[in-house]
Order: sequence, then structure tokens, then C-alpha cells
Amino acid sequence: MTVMSSAQDIVTLAPQGEPEGEPGYRIAPHNIEAEQELLGAVLVNNDAATKVAAFLAAEHFAEPVHGRIYQAALQLIEQGLIASPVTLKTYFERDEALATIGGAAYLARLAGAATAIINAEDYGRLIYDLALRRQLIQIGEEMVNTAYDSRVDQGAVAQIEASEQQLFALAEKGQFEGGFQSFGASIGQSIQMIDAAFHRGGLSGVSTGLADLDSKLGGLHRSDLIILAGRPSMGKTALATMLAFNAAKRHLDSKGEEGAVVGFFSLEMSAEQLATRILAEQTELSSAKLRRGEIDDDDFASKLVPASQILSKIPLFIDDTGALSVSALRTRARRLKRLHDVGLIVVDYLQLMRGSSLRASDNRVQEISEITQALKALAKDLDVPIIALSQLSRAVEQRDDKRPQLADLRESGAIEQDSDVVMFVYREEYYKRRQEPRIDSPEHAKWQAEMESIHNIAEVIIGKQRHGPIGKVELYFEPEFTRFRDLMPEERLPPPL
Repeated sequence: MTVMSSAQDIVTLAPQGEPEGEPGYRIAPHNIEAEQELLGAVLVNNDAATKVAAFLAAEHFAEPVHGRIYQAALQLIEQGLIASPVTLKTYFERDEALATIGGAAYLARLAGAATAIINAEDYGRLIYDLALRRQLIQIGEEMVNTAYDSRVDQGAVAQIEASEQQLFALAEKGQFEGGFQSFGASIGQSIQMIDAAFHRGGLSGVSTGLADLDSKLGGLHRSDLIILAGRPSMGKTALATMLAFNAAKRHLDSKGEEGAVVGFFSLEMSAEQLATRILAEQTELSSAKLRRGEIDDDDFASKLVPASQILSKIPLFIDDTGALSVSALRTRARRLKRLHDVGLIVVDYLQLMRGSSLRASDNRVQEISEITQALKALAKDLDVPIIALSQLSRAVEQRDDKRPQLADLRESGAIEQDSDVVMFVYREEYYKRRQEPRIDSPEHAKWQAEMESIHNIAEVIIGKQRHGPIGKVELYFEPEFTRFRDLMPEERLPPPL
């Protein structure tokens, strides 16, 4: 293969003795002539480097010498110096690889053969694309080699997930979008968001299906990490399931205009259990009776069958893999984004996830920090809201007022730091019921009156909202159907005395 078009300046990069014509083996994709043209354009006019420096790196060149020339040129330009055959000569006088193709004089021939910088970006994109193809070949070879000679502790599914992650990362590299955008473009996007909120009654994100919560949050916003936390039996999963269902149902009813396709990662409950909960919510049949099959023929025919036919069309996808690693979740979420354009992700729950296998799992605080950072990055990458459920520490139980606070987030301050919204689910009735006095005591009547005033009342406490107010939203909770709904005016708690 030749690297110069001039007959008198031909330099051969192929090994000596290579036969004329096509070799007897396949050569990785490359284009030496495009690399020469780009380098020549850069050495003639350093402005050519600004057209490609944002996406093209030295390792993308098929010929290593070209990569080193490109890197040295960029370093000079970044220092405010001129990159030319003269200024680069000093750096390459003792470069043995460059000496084999002509030495420092090769730099002058590159500049002399350059045409114009107008095509520099096209050459750069071609070089970059060929580099991606070579990396794709490498991934394929690694897949084959690993499949043939895999470790005992690495199953086929783990290899598939690792390969998917590599392929998605490579696909992301192949996108030239990103980097700086003008403030005018940002203003345009902001105006579109404001206009959408104006026409949707103040709702700029994905609707939760709960009017009071939507009013407080403005919906679930893209790229936000939303933490939904609470002590056991507060209804975290029930609320998250309902938010997911409402978003998916609205997406179906509006034919994609509103709502979102939802991906639900359930690390605690099975997909069947989640489906049973949703059936209970929608049919108003007790979830406990549904699990035991205690329904009559009329309910089965008139409620259960019609509801299941409608719900089967809902764009809600459930992954109930237990102890899922954050890297596996990221891979599966990206796949769901590509296949179904997912618009909302729910993770139930944070403490059941595993961090990277490369990091010591005995440092749980560090592992949770890694998980929350990865979820926040995934929310930004996919441009979707992510709701992650979280347990609270037992410190809540030690206080007289058991309403949760940000300090109660379990195992890591990174949960609060990385999140955009932190919401707590709290039901005072749950605690008050366990404080029942003796029936024959004078305190029992007072206790009973308090129980009636808070019966089925739940609070969603917004402890943090990066782009809005904090506060409290009251909801009505129906435990038999594991369902939340908006409060009627007559159901609201009286103001404190």
C-alpha cells in the first residue's frame, strides 16, 4: 500500500516482500490516503484542526505514526503555537517509525500534497468511522474468544450483557452530537418546554396521574433522578407502580402524545406480583383475594377478563431480575430505549442493586454512591426521568415525630446529593395503629378519634426539589387495592392547632 500519490515520492508502509495485489487475508478497514490528506491540511492551515479536534483522537488513525503527528500538532496548537513541518521536525528527528517512511522530510511531503482544508472535516469523519469499524471487529473477536474459553464464574448471559454494553458504548461514540451549543438553541428548547407546560395546565413533564402531586412537581421531568423513599409498609412500591401505570396508560390513550413508555426494574417483587397489584388497582378487587383466587364467576367475567385485555396493551415493560448490577441495568435500559423509546424508568429498589464487580462490595456506602451516580448519568444519557425507590434508616423509628427527613436516607449521603427530587411516603395511621391503648382506658376514645381523622391518609413529603418548592401532598390510600388517589376536599386533614 502506498502513502503518497506522487510517483517520485512513493513511500511503502506495507512489510517488505508483500506480494502485489490483494493479500491472502483480510485487512482491517483503513484509509491511509484520507489520513495523509487530513494531516497535510492541518500542517498547511491549523484551522483545519478545529474542525475535527472535537471528535477525532490520535488513536483513531490506522497508521500509528500519523496518530503521533496529529497529537503533536494538536498540542502545539493548544499552546498557541504554529504546527508546521518545521516546528514538528524537532519532535520527530529521532522517531524510528517515521524514519522508515522518509523521516522528517515526510512531514514536508504531507504538507506539499495537501489540497484544501475545506474537506478536512469529511476526511476526519471518514477516519473516525473506519476506527469504529476496527473497534467493532475487535469486540466481535473478543466475543468469539470469550465464548470459546470462558471463565467458570462467567455465564453466557453475563457475556451477552458485557458485549451489549460494549456495543452500545461504541454506538454512542459514533454519534457526533454533543459538545457546545449556542445559547440561542438552548433558549429555543426552553421556550418549547414553557409552551408545552402552558398548554398542559402547568405540566411540563410526564404526568403522575395525581393532580396535587403534578401541581407540586410539574410532572416527572426528563433527565431527573427522583428518589422515592420510605420505611417498610409505607406504600413505596404501590405508589411507584401506580405512577408507572398512569404514565404508560396515558401514553396508550393519547397515542403517544403524552405519558411515556415505562421500564420497571423490580428487584424485590416478581413481574407476576406487580401485575396482580395493578389488576387489583384497576378492578377494585382485593389483591389478597386475587392472590388466593377468592373471586366469584361474575367478578372474573365482568371485571378481571376485560381489565386484563385492556392492560395487556399498556406499554409497561417489567424486568424482575434480582440483585441486578448497575451495569446490567444500564445495558438493559439503553436497549429498551432503542427498541421502544422508553420515556420513564422505575427501579425498585436502590439497596437491592449491586455496584460494579470491579469495586469492593464490602464498602456499601461507596457502592451506593456508585449506583446513584450511574442512575443520574443514565437519566441524562437517555433523557428520561428515573424513579429509584430507597429504604430509610431505622433512625425514623426512634423519634416521636416519625416523618422522614433527608438525613434518614439509608447508607449514603450521595443519594441526596445526586438526586434532583427526593420524596418520602409517610402514613401516620401505620404508626398510630400500633399505639392503641387498652380499650377500657380513658385514652382509647381520644386514640380512636385520631385514627378516624387520619384513616387512609398518606403524605408524600417532597424533601428536595432542585427546580421547585418543597412541601407536602396528601393522598388517599386504599390498602385493600394498594391504590393511591387524590384526596377529596372533605377527606383532607384538618389544619394543626
